[in-house]
Amino acid sequence: MFEDRISAGLQLAEKLAELPMTDPAVLALPRGGVPVALPIAQKLQAPMDLILIRKIGMPSNPELAAGALAEGSNPIFNGALLQATGMKPEDFAAQVAQAREENAARRARYLQGHPPVELEGRTVIVVDDGIATGATFMAAHFWLKERKPAEVILAVPVAPPEAVDELRPLVDTLVCLLSPREFWAVGAHYRDFTQTSDDEVTAALAAAPQAGAGKDKTWH
Repeated sequence: MFEDRISAGLQLAEKLAELPMTDPAVLALPRGGVPVALPIAQKLQAPMDLILIRKIGMPSNPELAAGALAEGSNPIFNGALLQATGMKPEDFAAQVAQAREENAARRARYLQGHPPVELEGRTVIVVDDGIATGATFMAAHFWLKERKPAEVILAVPVAPPEAVDELRPLVDTLVCLLSPREFWAVGAHYRDFTQTSDDEVTAALAAAPQAGAGKDKTWH
């Protein structure tokens, strides 16, 4: 049980500081991953940015995720679901266009004109407040491959064992503080799981070390 997202981030920061990494950069999945990521960025003196991903819902049921779209990338679809429903990727053109617009709007709102952090050749630490199914990180995984980081570390406070097993082969290192067999929801493992606001995301990004802060820094 974690007190709140910041407390979880402080615990993750201590674990991550023990790992060797070069030119670390921290990427948070908003909104909930941002307050977890801030203590990590501050501990490592690493710049912080966002991975912006939007769910692509089924036209008949927007809450049912047919896929996901990371900004600047092609959408990733749940092949089994599409096969079961007889749908094709091109059937989601409207949802994909809307997701692109939402990602662009969120970057403008949260980053306020700051350019993305350069990731090529760096240790990239991807942070969220927890993982339920891993579907969001699958989209992030393909987005990251296009940006050629030296290595990828996935850092989360809590995730079910099956999600950890599924995602571990996709990254160089996976740090998960709590992986209970009885997993109901991410929020069940926090005393305070109040929704993170847009203002809190913007403030956290402003409080993080600036781009270039971790440049040429090697942790042993």
